[in-house]
Amino acid sequence: MSVSIGENIYSVTRSAGIASDAFCGGRGLCGKCRIIIREGRELLSDLAESEARFLSNTEISDGYRLACETMVKSPGDLVIEIPRESQVRRQRLSVLGLEREVPRTPIVRKYVVQVPKPTLDDATADLECLLNSLKPTHGLHSLSVSYEALKKLPEILRSGKWTVTATVRDAEEIMDVDPGDTSEKRYGFAVDIGTTKLAGYLVDLGNGSVLATTSMTNPQIPYGEDVISRISYVMEDKKKLVELQTTIIDAVNRLLGEAVGTAKIERKDVYDVVVVGNTAMHHIFFGITPDFLSLSPFSPAIQSSLDIRAKEVGLGVNSGAYVYSYPIIAGFVGADAVADVIATGLFEAEEISLLMDIGTNTEIVLGNRDSMISCSTASGPAFEGAHIKHGMRAATGAIEKVWIDPDTFEPSCRVIDETKPEGICGSGIVDAIAEMFKVGILDGTGKMTKELDIPRLRHNGERCYVLAKGDETVTGKEIVVTQHDVKEIQLAKGAIYSGISIAMKRFGVDRNQIVKIYLAGAFGTYVDPESARMIGMVVDVPTDRFEFAGNTAGSGARMALISSETREVARSMVRKIKYLELAAEMDFHEEFMNALYFPHKEIERFPDVAKLIKTATL
Repeated sequence: MSVSIGENIYSVTRSAGIASDAFCGGRGLCGKCRIIIREGRELLSDLAESEARFLSNTEISDGYRLACETMVKSPGDLVIEIPRESQVRRQRLSVLGLEREVPRTPIVRKYVVQVPKPTLDDATADLECLLNSLKPTHGLHSLSVSYEALKKLPEILRSGKWTVTATVRDAEEIMDVDPGDTSEKRYGFAVDIGTTKLAGYLVDLGNGSVLATTSMTNPQIPYGEDVISRISYVMEDKKKLVELQTTIIDAVNRLLGEAVGTAKIERKDVYDVVVVGNTAMHHIFFGITPDFLSLSPFSPAIQSSLDIRAKEVGLGVNSGAYVYSYPIIAGFVGADAVADVIATGLFEAEEISLLMDIGTNTEIVLGNRDSMISCSTASGPAFEGAHIKHGMRAATGAIEKVWIDPDTFEPSCRVIDETKPEGICGSGIVDAIAEMFKVGILDGTGKMTKELDIPRLRHNGERCYVLAKGDETVTGKEIVVTQHDVKEIQLAKGAIYSGISIAMKRFGVDRNQIVKIYLAGAFGTYVDPESARMIGMVVDVPTDRFEFAGNTAGSGARMALISSETREVARSMVRKIKYLELAAEMDFHEEFMNALYFPHKEIERFPDVAKLIKTATL
C-alpha cells in the first residue's frame, strides 16, 4: 500500500483495517501499539521521547517502535510486523445480565383489518378507509401515518386483497403497512454501546424472547480508549464527530445484520430500537457534539429520553422505526446507568443497595425506593489492561485469576481459554495485587517489601514480581507485576472507593447498612469480590452481599423494548436520583489520598480485611 510522507504508522495501519492495539487512541501514552520495523528504518522519524520511555534498549535495537510516534519521512520500501502482543484480538465480553420480569407492553403493535373495497358509490380514500376500519375493530383513534407507509398504502391494500396489517407505534402513528396478516413478524433490537464493547439483542416483541445475541469490541477504540480521548478527538475537528458517529452506526448495523441472519428474519421487520450508553457514547451515536461534557460544569446536551426515527441516524431497520434511549442522569452518568438501575430493581427495593458499573468510568448508584444518589469516578483504563506493563484485554491468553502461596510465595494462575499466558487482564491484576498484599509482598502503602528474599521478587531496576517465567509464556518473555502497575491500580481503586465513600456520607449510611452490592459491567462480572475488598476498592462487607449482575445495561435496554411502561418508570425514576459531581466535593481529595493505601489509610474502615492480612505495614 502507498503511504504519504508525514503520516504516522498507527494511522496507516488503522486505515488499512490492521491497526495495532492502542489504549490511548494513538497519543503516545500507553505504549501498546508496538511494531517491528523489518526493513526501511532509515525512512522513519527519529525515536520519540515516549518511545524511549516504553521500549527497552534491546527492543529498540531489535527494531521495535511505537506505531503512533513513528512518522514516514522519506520515500522507499517499508516492511512492518505487528507482534502478537500488539494485535487486536476478540475480547471476552459480558453479554447477559440480571433482568427483572416486566409487563409485556411493547410500544409497537400490529393490527390486522379487512378494509372495505371502494366502489363508485363510495370512493373513500385508501387512508381514510384504513383509519375507519381500525377505529371500531381495535379502538384506535386519531392516528397519524408515516410518509413511507402512506406512499405504499395503495399497492399494499390491493396486493393484500384489502386485508392489511397496520404496524402502529404507541397507539398514535401507523408506521408501516403490509399485505395480508403479518402480525407474527414484530421484532426489536436493543444495543448496549459501551466504551470498549457493543452488545446487541434481537427480541421478539410478541413474546419478549431473545432470538439472537451479538457482540463485538467497540471499533472507536483506535480513536481513544476512554471517553475523554474520544471527546478530545472530536474537538480537534467537527468533521471527526461524523467520523466517530459513522463508525459506531456501521458497527451497530453489523451487529443487527448478524442477529437477523441468525434468526432468519428480515431487517424490515425490526420496528423498534433501544440504545443505551454512557453520556459521551450516547451523544456520539446521535451525532450530538460531546465537547462540553469534558468542560466544567460537564453539562450534557439533553437529559430527557430521546426518541427519533432510526433512519435519521442511518440504522438499517424498518423505515418507520424509531430509536429510543433512556434519560441521562448527568454528564458522566448516562442512559446505561439508568438501564442498570432498572434491571437490578434497586429503585424499588426497600433495603439499601449499592450498584457499581465498573469500567474506564465507574458509575455508582446508592439508595433504595425512597431516594438514590449517583456519581461517576474516572477510574481509568487500568482494569482493561491499559497502563499495565503486561496488561491486555480479557482475551485468549490473559491471566484472569491469581493465587499466591503464603509460605512459598509461588503464584498459580488461571488463563482465559487455558492456553499459555501472554499478558494479564483486569481481574487478574486485581487478584495479583490483592494476593501480594495479603501475603506481605506489598505493604499498606503499595510498596514491594525489601525484606523478603524470594526468587520471584526483584529490586534491581524497577521493582517487580514475576507471575510467569519466560519458558511458561506464549511470547517467551516474563510476565511481571511492576511497582508502576501497583500504582495504577491504587489510582483506579482509590477513585472508586472515594466515590463510594462520599456517596455513603451524603446519603447518611455506613457499610453495615448496605444490604446488597451489585457488580455490573464486563469487569464487574469477573472481578473477585474478595480481591476487590482486600485492596479497598469496595466497602468491607461480607462477600455474600455481592451479586454479579452482568451486563445490566443490555438487560435494561431489552426491558424498554418489551415494556413501554418501563420507559415511563425510567422517566419518573431519574427524578429521584441526585447527582454528585465529585470534583466539586470539598473532601474528595482527602478521601482519594487516604484510599490510595491498601486497603485504606484508616484501617478501621476495613476491620474484616485487617484480620486476613499476613504481613502489612499499615
